[in-house]
Amino acid sequence: MQLPVPDKHQLRAWIGPPLRASFASWFATLGSDADADLALQLYRQRFADIGLFENTVYPGIEQLLADLQQQGRQLYVATAKPTIYADRIIRHFQLDKYFVEVCGSELDGRNTNKIDLLASMINKHELVSTDCLMIGDRHYDIAAARHHQIGNIGVLWGYGSERELSRAGVDCTVDTIGQLAVALGTVSK
Repeated sequence: MQLPVPDKHQLRAWIGPPLRASFASWFATLGSDADADLALQLYRQRFADIGLFENTVYPGIEQLLADLQQQGRQLYVATAKPTIYADRIIRHFQLDKYFVEVCGSELDGRNTNKIDLLASMINKHELVSTDCLMIGDRHYDIAAARHHQIGNIGVLWGYGSERELSRAGVDCTVDTIGQLAVALGTVSK
Protein backbone atom coordinates (compact mmCIF):
# COMPACT_ATOMS: atom_id res chain seq x y z
CA MET A 1 0.00 0.00 0.00
CA GLN A 2 3.12 2.16 -0.24
CA LEU A 3 2.96 3.17 3.44
CA PRO A 4 5.53 2.86 6.24
CA VAL A 5 5.51 -0.47 8.04
CA PRO A 6 5.31 -0.52 11.85
CA ASP A 7 8.47 -1.70 13.56
CA LYS A 8 8.56 -5.05 15.40
CA HIS A 9 7.78 -3.45 18.76
CA GLN A 10 4.70 -1.73 17.31
CA LEU A 11 3.57 -4.89 15.52
CA ARG A 12 3.63 -6.83 18.79
CA ALA A 13 0.57 -4.81 19.89
CA TRP A 14 -1.26 -6.00 16.76
CA ILE A 15 -1.33 -9.59 18.01
CA GLY A 16 -4.63 -10.11 19.79
CA PRO A 17 -6.98 -7.39 18.60
CA PRO A 18 -8.87 -7.58 15.30
CA LEU A 19 -6.48 -6.72 12.45
CA ARG A 20 -8.86 -4.34 10.73
CA ALA A 21 -8.84 -2.12 13.84
CA SER A 22 -5.03 -2.30 13.98
CA PHE A 23 -4.74 -1.25 10.35
CA ALA A 24 -7.21 1.61 10.85
CA SER A 25 -5.34 2.83 13.93
CA TRP A 26 -1.99 2.66 12.14
CA PHE A 27 -3.33 4.56 9.13
CA ALA A 28 -4.73 7.25 11.45
CA THR A 29 -1.33 7.53 13.18
CA LEU A 30 0.23 8.09 9.76
CA GLY A 31 -2.41 10.67 8.87
CA SER A 32 -3.42 8.46 5.96
CA ASP A 33 -6.91 7.79 4.66
CA ALA A 34 -5.81 4.36 3.40
CA ASP A 35 -8.50 1.70 3.30
CA ALA A 36 -8.24 -0.69 6.28
CA ASP A 37 -10.51 -3.18 4.49
CA LEU A 38 -8.14 -3.27 1.51
CA ALA A 39 -5.17 -3.73 3.87
CA LEU A 40 -6.94 -6.63 5.54
CA GLN A 41 -7.75 -8.17 2.15
CA LEU A 42 -4.09 -7.92 1.05
CA TYR A 43 -2.91 -9.35 4.37
CA ARG A 44 -5.28 -12.30 4.06
CA GLN A 45 -4.13 -13.04 0.50
CA ARG A 46 -0.62 -13.73 1.76
CA PHE A 47 -1.65 -15.22 5.09
CA ALA A 48 -4.03 -17.78 3.54
CA ASP A 49 -1.25 -19.65 1.72
CA ILE A 50 2.00 -18.68 3.42
CA GLY A 51 1.65 -16.75 6.66
CA LEU A 52 -0.49 -19.22 8.56
CA PHE A 53 2.32 -21.78 8.45
CA GLU A 54 5.07 -19.36 9.52
CA ASN A 55 4.97 -20.40 13.16
CA THR A 56 5.92 -23.30 15.37
CA VAL A 57 4.33 -25.16 18.25
CA TYR A 58 5.89 -24.37 21.62
CA PRO A 59 7.90 -27.37 22.86
CA GLY A 60 5.87 -29.30 25.42
CA ILE A 61 2.44 -28.07 24.31
CA GLU A 62 1.47 -31.25 22.47
CA GLN A 63 2.31 -33.40 25.49
CA LEU A 64 0.31 -31.08 27.74
CA LEU A 65 -2.68 -31.30 25.38
CA ALA A 66 -2.41 -35.09 25.32
CA ASP A 67 -2.25 -35.20 29.13
CA LEU A 68 -5.28 -32.94 29.48
CA GLN A 69 -7.24 -34.99 26.97
CA GLN A 70 -6.29 -38.21 28.77
CA GLN A 71 -7.71 -36.69 31.97
CA GLY A 72 -11.01 -36.29 30.14
CA ARG A 73 -10.86 -32.52 29.79
CA GLN A 74 -12.68 -30.93 26.87
CA LEU A 75 -10.37 -28.55 25.05
CA TYR A 76 -11.35 -25.72 22.71
CA VAL A 77 -9.43 -23.08 20.80
CA ALA A 78 -10.83 -19.56 21.22
CA THR A 79 -9.11 -17.11 18.91
CA ALA A 80 -9.87 -13.80 17.24
CA LYS A 81 -8.13 -15.23 14.18
CA PRO A 82 -10.67 -16.30 11.55
CA THR A 83 -11.78 -19.90 12.13
CA ILE A 84 -10.92 -20.87 8.57
CA TYR A 85 -7.24 -20.03 9.24
CA ALA A 86 -7.05 -21.17 12.86
CA ASP A 87 -8.48 -24.56 11.92
CA ARG A 88 -5.92 -24.99 9.12
CA ILE A 89 -3.07 -24.10 11.49
CA ILE A 90 -4.25 -26.57 14.13
CA ARG A 91 -4.63 -29.31 11.50
CA HIS A 92 -1.24 -28.49 9.91
CA PHE A 93 0.49 -29.10 13.24
CA GLN A 94 -1.66 -32.21 13.85
CA LEU A 95 -3.15 -30.82 17.05
CA ASP A 96 -6.78 -31.09 15.94
CA LYS A 97 -7.17 -34.47 17.64
CA TYR A 98 -6.96 -32.73 21.03
CA PHE A 99 -9.73 -30.16 20.51
CA VAL A 100 -13.50 -30.45 20.52
CA GLU A 101 -13.63 -27.40 18.26
CA VAL A 102 -11.53 -24.55 16.94
CA CYS A 103 -13.60 -21.39 17.46
CA GLY A 104 -12.56 -18.15 15.87
CA SER A 105 -13.93 -15.08 14.21
CA GLU A 106 -15.68 -15.03 10.87
CA LEU A 107 -14.29 -13.33 7.78
CA ASP A 108 -17.25 -10.92 7.86
CA GLY A 109 -16.12 -9.64 11.29
CA ARG A 110 -18.45 -11.64 13.56
CA ASN A 111 -16.87 -12.85 16.80
CA THR A 112 -13.73 -10.72 16.48
CA ASN A 113 -14.52 -9.56 20.01
CA LYS A 114 -13.36 -12.31 22.39
CA ILE A 115 -16.31 -11.67 24.73
CA ASP A 116 -18.74 -12.39 21.89
CA LEU A 117 -16.71 -15.39 20.80
CA LEU A 118 -16.81 -16.95 24.27
CA ALA A 119 -20.56 -16.28 24.53
CA SER A 120 -21.06 -18.11 21.25
CA MET A 121 -18.95 -21.06 22.41
CA ILE A 122 -20.69 -21.26 25.79
CA ASN A 123 -24.11 -21.26 24.14
CA LYS A 124 -23.23 -23.67 21.32
CA HIS A 125 -21.61 -26.26 23.57
CA GLU A 126 -23.89 -25.65 26.59
CA LEU A 127 -20.88 -24.99 28.80
CA VAL A 128 -21.09 -23.81 32.40
CA SER A 129 -18.74 -20.85 32.44
CA THR A 130 -17.68 -21.39 36.06
CA ASP A 131 -16.51 -24.89 35.07
CA CYS A 132 -14.31 -23.48 32.30
CA LEU A 133 -10.77 -22.13 32.30
CA MET A 134 -9.25 -19.70 29.80
CA ILE A 135 -5.54 -19.85 29.11
CA GLY A 136 -4.28 -16.83 27.23
CA ASP A 137 -1.44 -14.43 26.65
CA ARG A 138 -3.21 -11.11 26.05
CA HIS A 139 -5.54 -8.88 28.05
CA TYR A 140 -8.35 -9.65 25.59
CA ASP A 141 -8.31 -13.26 26.76
CA ILE A 142 -8.42 -12.33 30.43
CA ALA A 143 -11.08 -9.63 30.00
CA ALA A 144 -13.34 -12.05 28.09
CA ALA A 145 -12.84 -14.76 30.70
CA ARG A 146 -13.63 -12.38 33.55
CA HIS A 147 -16.70 -11.08 31.70
CA HIS A 148 -18.06 -14.64 31.58
CA GLN A 149 -16.88 -15.55 35.11
CA ILE A 150 -14.34 -18.00 33.72
CA GLY A 151 -11.18 -18.71 35.68
CA ASN A 152 -8.04 -17.81 33.80
CA ILE A 153 -4.31 -18.31 33.59
CA GLY A 154 -1.99 -15.93 31.80
CA VAL A 155 1.00 -17.41 30.01
CA LEU A 156 4.11 -15.25 29.79
CA TRP A 157 5.70 -16.90 26.76
CA GLY A 158 3.17 -15.33 24.39
CA TYR A 159 2.76 -11.74 23.26
CA GLY A 160 1.36 -10.11 26.39
CA SER A 161 3.38 -8.98 29.35
CA GLU A 162 2.93 -9.70 33.03
CA ARG A 163 1.93 -6.05 33.49
CA GLU A 164 -0.71 -6.28 30.75
CA LEU A 165 -2.17 -9.47 32.18
CA SER A 166 -2.08 -8.15 35.74
CA ARG A 167 -3.92 -4.98 34.71
CA ALA A 168 -6.57 -7.16 33.08
CA GLY A 169 -7.13 -8.95 36.40
CA VAL A 170 -5.58 -12.32 35.58
CA ASP A 171 -6.09 -15.00 38.23
CA CYS A 172 -2.47 -16.17 37.95
CA THR A 173 0.41 -16.22 35.51
CA VAL A 174 2.92 -18.89 34.58
CA ASP A 175 6.35 -18.55 32.97
CA THR A 176 6.72 -22.02 31.47
CA ILE A 177 4.68 -24.87 30.08
CA GLY A 178 5.87 -26.94 33.04
CA GLN A 179 4.36 -24.39 35.44
CA LEU A 180 1.15 -24.45 33.41
CA ALA A 181 1.03 -28.25 33.68
CA VAL A 182 1.39 -27.97 37.46
CA ALA A 183 -1.32 -25.28 37.62
CA LEU A 184 -3.64 -27.50 35.59
CA GLY A 185 -2.93 -30.53 37.75
CA THR A 186 -1.46 -32.66 34.98
CA VAL A 187 1.75 -33.16 36.99
CA SER A 188 2.55 -32.88 40.65
CA LYS A 189 4.72 -30.07 42.03
